[in-house]
Amino acid sequence: MNGLSTVFILVGLFLLGGVISFVKQGISKSIVTLLGIGATMALLAGILRLEVWN
Repeated sequence: MNGLSTVFILVGLFLLGGVISFVKQGISKSIVTLLGIGATMALLAGILRLEVWN
């Protein structure tokens, strides 16, 4: 696991926590959707950069 994949995974988890928090606060669905898409993309980028797939 290299540094960049770790950063992507941590950012994705941070954004996922923001999604959960925003849903509990009742923030508008469009902001939650955009944040969820960003979290998914960051997590996927981190997972795909892992050396396991080679």
